[in-house]
Amino acid sequence: MCTGKCARCVGLSLIPLSLICIVANALLLVPNGETTWTNHLSLQVWLMAGFIGGGLMVLCPGIAAVRAGGKGCCGAGCCGNRCRMLRSVFSSAFGVLGAIYCLSVSGVGLRIGPKCLMNGEWSYHFEDTSGAYLVNRTQWDLCEEPPHVVPWNVTLFSLLVAASCLEIVLCGIQLVNATIGVFCGDCRRKEGAPH
Repeated sequence: MCTGKCARCVGLSLIPLSLICIVANALLLVPNGETTWTNHLSLQVWLMAGFIGGGLMVLCPGIAAVRAGGKGCCGAGCCGNRCRMLRSVFSSAFGVLGAIYCLSVSGVGLRIGPKCLMNGEWSYHFEDTSGAYLVNRTQWDLCEEPPHVVPWNVTLFSLLVAASCLEIVLCGIQLVNATIGVFCGDCRRKEGAPH
């Protein structure tokens, strides 16, 4: 596969993944779809890893990769697509960092669990379980408020973990692909060129 076509495929995969992260983070801000609990959100929600890391920091490399898969920065000039590929190298490295940030914060959010009201106290009640609460669903109902906060957080943080893992892989692929594209150019022929 040509570096340009590969870049376009990777970019078209990164863009929806980044949008998924942004939406998941937005939903974490409203537990159970209600805005009444914003004073009691966990630190991992406020760190905005899905919005900043897996979202905006990956959206930029996605767009850069799609553009790198285009016709080239100089039209039919000698540089081929090298200028856009070089930009995509730096953008992809930036995207890897954003996806790692999203993965780290979301993983910690899953392990610690949500901040909730239990026995009259707002705290991270599942922090000492080291993530064991994830497989023991009977503990999920122990949180009195916000209602259904544990499945809400588990679902959305799991989605962020999965999406950021895919983003790391795709940004890594594009990093290698764009580096090859910088040094070797794009293998696509110009229109009207002999085969």
